[in-house]
Amino acid sequence: MRIPLQQSGDMPLYRQIETYLRRQILDGVLAPETKLPASRQLAQELGVSRITVNNAYAILESEGLIYSKGGSGVYVLARTTQPAEPGAVPPDSWPRWQQAIAQKVELPYEVLHASPRPANRHPKPIRFTGVGDPREYPIKDLMRAMHDVLQRNGASALEYGGLDLPKVVASVIGEELAPTGGFSVTYAAHTSIGTLPLVYFGTEEQKARYLPKLASGEWIGAYCLTEPESGSDALAAKTRAVLSEDGRHYILNGTKQFITNSGFADLFTLFAKIDGEQFTGFLIERDTPGLSLGEEEKKLGIKSSSTRQVILTDCRVPVENVLGEIGKGHRIAFNVLNIGRFKIGAGGVGGSKAAIADAVAYANDRKQFGRPIASFPLIGQKFAEMATRTYVCESALYRCVGAIDEAIGGRSGADAVLAGIQEYAVECSILKVLGSETLDHCVDEGVQIHGGYGFLQDFPIERAYRDSRINRIFEGTNEINRLFVPGTLMRKAVRGELPLIAAATRLQAELREGGADGDAVGNLKRLALLLAGMAMQRFGTTVEQEQEILLVLADLLIDVYAVEAAVVRAEQSGSAVHATMARIAVDDAQDRARSRALRVLPRLVAADALTAQAGLVEQLTKRQAFDVIAAQREVAAAVYAAGGYPG
Repeated sequence: MRIPLQQSGDMPLYRQIETYLRRQILDGVLAPETKLPASRQLAQELGVSRITVNNAYAILESEGLIYSKGGSGVYVLARTTQPAEPGAVPPDSWPRWQQAIAQKVELPYEVLHASPRPANRHPKPIRFTGVGDPREYPIKDLMRAMHDVLQRNGASALEYGGLDLPKVVASVIGEELAPTGGFSVTYAAHTSIGTLPLVYFGTEEQKARYLPKLASGEWIGAYCLTEPESGSDALAAKTRAVLSEDGRHYILNGTKQFITNSGFADLFTLFAKIDGEQFTGFLIERDTPGLSLGEEEKKLGIKSSSTRQVILTDCRVPVENVLGEIGKGHRIAFNVLNIGRFKIGAGGVGGSKAAIADAVAYANDRKQFGRPIASFPLIGQKFAEMATRTYVCESALYRCVGAIDEAIGGRSGADAVLAGIQEYAVECSILKVLGSETLDHCVDEGVQIHGGYGFLQDFPIERAYRDSRINRIFEGTNEINRLFVPGTLMRKAVRGELPLIAAATRLQAELREGGADGDAVGNLKRLALLLAGMAMQRFGTTVEQEQEILLVLADLLIDVYAVEAAVVRAEQSGSAVHATMARIAVDDAQDRARSRALRVLPRLVAADALTAQAGLVEQLTKRQAFDVIAAQREVAAAVYAAGGYPG
């Protein structure tokens, strides 16, 4: 068998051999036992004097792929043994090649091997230490094993192998998979941004060709929008598409950056500008001539996911693979990102719950000063804050996806779904910010509760901490999403669609005459209106340049949306702990609102009006007497009783 190698200063020949063989054997392309040419034959084929292949084989042997020297200097590669059946098999008993794979990926022990976690005090089932090459990870096998879940993710219509279920269901699945880290990213990228552009914008022929494979997990999807020089400014993409002379293909050139699933994706949804102007979507199959991949990125977290460049060099894409209308690619890109954003919110909820559960188990077990650290009030306070933030985020999540499903109204078809999603685009951005930052808080406190052990790779919280960080960058940075929230309102005001200044003026008069009422959430809404009106009156059409003010407005609007959801949910549930968490959330939101508003007020009003306007802020953020410490101890007790999140 001839190995396709090239002389390159970037990668030694022995490393090329190692990479090629590893990919072929572990992906199942080669038979378990395969004959390979001797080093002398390789050298002759490559036109070099000698090549040391033993280096490659030694590495393969250390990974559990052994070799022996047969007749005439031919090497024979074979696995040591067959993998054990899934079950409660001690990791030390697994075949070496299986242990190597396990050490290379960042999946929880239970998910990867369907085995219960050992009950010893500080479990060390696997050391997740390897950087890992996702080509070694049998990702497609796992995706196919999740066939039933893939069908039920709501991504595909009935006729193409899916169940077309509500967005609430997709959120529940996203919650449950979130603790799997890198795999949850692979799954979410495939079922959301990797598949939905085709679902919502594809032709019937395109859907019939690709959706059954994507819905079953036989094929994996990837979404290619970001470029080396265009991240947040996606429409500044430089990838070009030119129609071929015969009119049968578009010829694409350019590079896409940070593409999730790219290492094992079969279908790429990619955006390019036709003739450098018309931003358009394309469906590109993996084996299309001219499509190549960069090296696997070495990432801080989500290491079992694949992230590479997708490189297009005179890539010939059939004209029938244009996705949607020419020049309307932005409709695809941004609508699909909205779905990805609320799914990050779902992942944030699920990941936060897992972090709380891990930290509770550790805090109950860990003893210092003669007692479990869970018994100390400051540890309890941490759990109360983690649970409260998670409760608020969860409430906002299902408020949003429930509203989207209601807007869709049970109708099928892309237009109905897109209309529902577009109507709640601002809320999707809110969830993206809220979910990612709630998760960041929970995993950070989880590490702190673990102390030094939280810094070790043997404990799940360490991986959760690293995996969490990317969520504030995915699907538009949190800064971009924050600016979008008030920016949408401001643009409507500039166009005359929203009488913001008039409404704020009326509110000021009402407050001076009668003061604020006792509705804390209602007063937070009034404060948002007051500040937005001041900003519009002060800056007019240039208000979008005042990003610091927009940031304050965004945080205030996020708090209003989320806290209101928590309060309404608590009232409906009748749960005492829900009511306590909602009350804590309101109290915290009032504190944040007051501080932020007073910080930007001097930028919004003249010095002689500052005192009067500050008085209005004080009215709208006035807190009722409330024993927060007692409330947090109540929530902490509920966390301990539940062994995790008490929702």
